[in-house]
Amino acid sequence: MKLIYCVHGIYNAGGMERVLANKANYLSEEGYDVSIITTDQRGRPSFFIFSPKIKHYDLGIDYSKNNGKGLLNKVLQYPRKQWKHRRALTSLLLHLKADVVISMFDHDVSFLWKIKDGSKKVSEIHFSRFKRSQYGRSGIWRWLDVWRSKNDFHIAAKYDRFVVLTQEDKSYWGNLSNIMVIPNANSFAPKTKADVLQKKAIAIGRYECQKGFDDLIKTWHKVNMNHPDWVLRIFGEGSLEKGLRQLINDLNLGKVVYLCEPVINLEKEYLNSAMVLMTSHYEGLPMALLEGQACGLPLVAYACKCGPKDIIQQDKNGFLVEERDIATLAQRVMELIDNPNKRIEMGLESVRLAENFSERKVMLQWHELFRSLVSH
Repeated sequence: MKLIYCVHGIYNAGGMERVLANKANYLSEEGYDVSIITTDQRGRPSFFIFSPKIKHYDLGIDYSKNNGKGLLNKVLQYPRKQWKHRRALTSLLLHLKADVVISMFDHDVSFLWKIKDGSKKVSEIHFSRFKRSQYGRSGIWRWLDVWRSKNDFHIAAKYDRFVVLTQEDKSYWGNLSNIMVIPNANSFAPKTKADVLQKKAIAIGRYECQKGFDDLIKTWHKVNMNHPDWVLRIFGEGSLEKGLRQLINDLNLGKVVYLCEPVINLEKEYLNSAMVLMTSHYEGLPMALLEGQACGLPLVAYACKCGPKDIIQQDKNGFLVEERDIATLAQRVMELIDNPNKRIEMGLESVRLAENFSERKVMLQWHELFRSLVSH
């Protein structure tokens, strides 16, 4: 069976890119003919390792060139790039003749379903239904976010299958007849468990507003007052790095909070930690929590839409905290610091619950989806 994934690019160290790499590698090893079509790769190497069996095509649309530009620039440039994108993608799909083409809910999602190349069309979204409304923008941008959020529903309905990551998110999409839930899978199955007696916490994610790392750093300021020997490491990169470093300096946390560059071998970093922390304002199904859980770590996270509530069972493998409640977040972190036995118990429960997201179980659902589409 020939599968094609359409995505912005695979040069970032993001969760969606990690999921795509894991999934594409697994499927190619299972005998699928897998290709990835990007719009903005521009010759940059992929951050994660992809099997040499996977074929790559870049359309050279360069949507990211408009990032940071004003509304007028985007209004003028985006339709032209969409037209160029649709024409190039149509030509390539007619040539490749895939059985199933999957949109990662990126720039192609508005028109991929219209392309008559003989393939079945699937869209999978890696964020929550209301992610646009959670941007917190104002003025005309806020109006556009609301309009696009409503339009997402109509677009999703056009696909042969629309895949979301959680039951919670499914409930927000109303009565779509084509919707189904397939979660992300664990990225790895560690042979050992993390040593949760270490005095280190870990967080993973892009240095952008979505991840709320300013809240996390402020939380650690409270933690540090009582536990100055504990360290927080945040692995990522992004546009807010300079501001986050300034916040760390302003709070005199330079010796205990570290902004670390993304690494491929994240498993090693999880195993070298005592707990995973997450302060995102919205998610899909956060890989940081899944990966930390697989490594046997307790999890402490904001109960944002969507994902944390599907992974964390309160007081069993971690703690859920209301968004923006920095005081309670700090209390929960210190509760774990003060109770090593609790960290051990929660870590063991994490390992047990991680089986719900094993690669074997999750990929079986994708096998069944692809077979059901092609057999009709």
